[in-house]
Amino acid sequence: MTVPATTAWWEVRIECVPPLEEMVFWRLQELDCRSTATTYESDTVRITAYAPQEQYNTQHWETLSRLLQEDAREESLPIPQVQWQLIDSQDWSAHWKRHWQPQPVGERLLIQPAWLPIHNPDNRLVLRLDPGFAFGTGSHPTTQLCLEALEMRLDERWGRTDLVIADIGCGSGILAIAAVLLGAKQVYAVDIDPLAIAATRQNQALNQIKGEQLVVEQGSLARLAELLPQPLDGFVCNISAEALMTMAPHWRMVSHSKTWGIVSGFIGEQLNPVTATLAEQGWTVAAVRQSHEWYCLHIRPDPDYTGTITSVIQ
Repeated sequence: MTVPATTAWWEVRIECVPPLEEMVFWRLQELDCRSTATTYESDTVRITAYAPQEQYNTQHWETLSRLLQEDAREESLPIPQVQWQLIDSQDWSAHWKRHWQPQPVGERLLIQPAWLPIHNPDNRLVLRLDPGFAFGTGSHPTTQLCLEALEMRLDERWGRTDLVIADIGCGSGILAIAAVLLGAKQVYAVDIDPLAIAATRQNQALNQIKGEQLVVEQGSLARLAELLPQPLDGFVCNISAEALMTMAPHWRMVSHSKTWGIVSGFIGEQLNPVTATLAEQGWTVAAVRQSHEWYCLHIRPDPDYTGTITSVIQ
């Protein structure tokens, strides 16, 4: 898979107070800005986002700045500072990589930028990552919530590790690769974005994971259903609230009665609509985890569900 010949990229820098960090991420997610890096100072968060020039223009960033001003005023917080500039495509990778450092997550994982030397005194499982043009560096709260949930689900002290699971909307492949490192028997990773598939396959190679253990394919639930020889034991889905609610009616087609799910990608004001949709489609929320304003749900099939099982999305 080749990356488009983008001649230039937008670099958007946002400085805000910590209570606004989640709102900034949410606004960027609404714009589908997939590549971000975050640095923290004593009282300031600096979020840097990158987007291809041909898909965005200055009106996008002016709108983003205006919405963030409104968000801050509603919370009586200082107005975020938003700046943007065009940078050459050749400099894009070097620009954002300056902001990203190794990061331990949970008890067992170390997210390791592939271009930096490994320092692992705690003997963690090292997940080498180069997200490229795809979303997912491990720094976003929802990614960390999902990684911690996978660690719990695949902990051999508490449950089985010989599981078949899927990462639906895999982005850079970080969750799928973590599942393999944590002991899953078979993992499937799907995404509708060809750049995400290219990034996942690259990171699969970086971590020396064989193709038969991690199957990476472009597509969504329909493609996943074609690939599966048996129902999933579990799945993880870290996408937007709207996409989660669209997919919820179709998850049972790739599940059995004990399948578990880890779903994230939404903030507090979206929690009720998401949980209501899950209940309507026969899923019970077994646990709720929160990091700042972001949420992650652990779900399982409702044994008393009597509704119609909907075929997977084509």
